[in-house]
Amino acid sequence: MNPPTQHTDVGAYALGVLDAADADRFEAHLVGCHQCAAELEELMGLSPVLAEFKQSAPTPQTITAVPGPGLLDGLMGEVAATRRGRARRRLFLVAAAVVLIVGGPVAALSLKPQGTEEKPAPPLANAVRAQYAAGEKASSVDPDTKVSAGVSMEARPWGTQVVLELANVKGPLTCDLVAVGKDGKRQTVTTWAVPKGGYGIPDGAMKWNREPLYAAGGAGFNRGDIDHFEINTQDGKKLAKVDV
Repeated sequence: MNPPTQHTDVGAYALGVLDAADADRFEAHLVGCHQCAAELEELMGLSPVLAEFKQSAPTPQTITAVPGPGLLDGLMGEVAATRRGRARRRLFLVAAAVVLIVGGPVAALSLKPQGTEEKPAPPLANAVRAQYAAGEKASSVDPDTKVSAGVSMEARPWGTQVVLELANVKGPLTCDLVAVGKDGKRQTVTTWAVPKGGYGIPDGAMKWNREPLYAAGGAGFNRGDIDHFEINTQDGKKLAKVDV
């Protein structure tokens, strides 16, 4: 394979189709290239979206532009096999990227970045917002804190997928979303940080301050076993409660 061309091999690297020598060269380029790093974050973030689509995609009966489950299974299998054959150093790199992209941005996403520039929402943020719109929803406004919270739930074989919409909250705070079962047991769904400017503040200084925060995660409870959700600061202060 020819040496990678700068800024053009992000997709090949994310899919794992570069050989070891080309991947080494691309990683050396990646260290100093913010453009490629940002593109790689977005591409790596599409993996859970593809996996979710694979579960729901219909089996194609005619020629169609929508890939069926078999095609996605084959593609993801090839990627996994390629990555398994790589050097130990590269596996650590990919694992770190997955933790950053999936564990971070999926867990807590505002619709706008936390900088001074106004930019379009990244694709993964749009995916989380779409997940919120698609699920069974419940919401409340706390009478004391005035924090507005909504939860969206979808049953999964492993439990319940949960997306939180949070507004009218100012920081700096570190918070968590807790699912409370009808038996009183508690499970943390996700955690996130709220900056000083806050989220969902109508008169916020920046546009992203005026947008709600979306935080995604999951609980091991079956949907019917959940009694309510609590949004708390990590020092124990209750911000909101949502009965479901």
